[in-house]
Amino acid sequence: MNFDYTALLALAAAVSGGLVLFDRFATARNGGAVRAGPGAHVVQQIYAYARALFPVILVVLLIRSFVFEPFRIPSASMMPGLVDGDFILVDKYSYGLRLPLLHRLIVPIGTPHRGDVIVFRSPGEPGVDLIKRLVGLPGDQVVVNDNRVYINGALMPQRPDGVYRGDFGFTGSALALESFGKTSHVLMFAPDRWVTDFEGTVPAGHYFFMGDNRNDSEDSRFPVVGFVPEEDLIGHARWIWFNWRVPGWPNLARIGRIR
Repeated sequence: MNFDYTALLALAAAVSGGLVLFDRFATARNGGAVRAGPGAHVVQQIYAYARALFPVILVVLLIRSFVFEPFRIPSASMMPGLVDGDFILVDKYSYGLRLPLLHRLIVPIGTPHRGDVIVFRSPGEPGVDLIKRLVGLPGDQVVVNDNRVYINGALMPQRPDGVYRGDFGFTGSALALESFGKTSHVLMFAPDRWVTDFEGTVPAGHYFFMGDNRNDSEDSRFPVVGFVPEEDLIGHARWIWFNWRVPGWPNLARIGRIR
């Protein structure tokens, strides 16, 4: 279960903004006079904090809702590109601007492209956000057979790319370079996991996602996730801005653009 920071910020903005408006209204009614009486000093301090915090909270809420939102990678499903402990920035505007909390599209800007790494709300697990690679667009017929992907009958090119030499328990796993048109990305095939096949057609207004760690990813091939509605998309994962896997030390070498 993910903590809803946007809801917390919205609540804080509403409370602090309400206090600011009430203070201005009350001051205007008193002709600008400073209130007196028991507890007046404490009340004035509360209003002062509200005036100071409201613009800061509002700016953070707007940035988080419409520009960038930070996420932390919690699992190995997107290895080798993204690992447990990566902190990423997700842009919230590439696929259109949405109302905070309601997730309703208000300004259409662009549409997702096959190969994009996207954060979305899990359709089958309310409150859980997932990050996967977009594989199937609305209307696509998707077939996954022995870790090879066919889109509308066309095999997506894939060639061996050595073995994984990092840690996280996947040392020695086979790697492959998969291409979607002009873009390519590295896949991992853990040898001690089940290979999950799939066949289906992506409904209108939905998307089909898969993890790059193909044998260790709970994605659209599984009923708990399935096809993801367009309104559940959160944003396009763009950059790794920090890495810290506890226990351990920060790994600044991982900072950079997500591919």
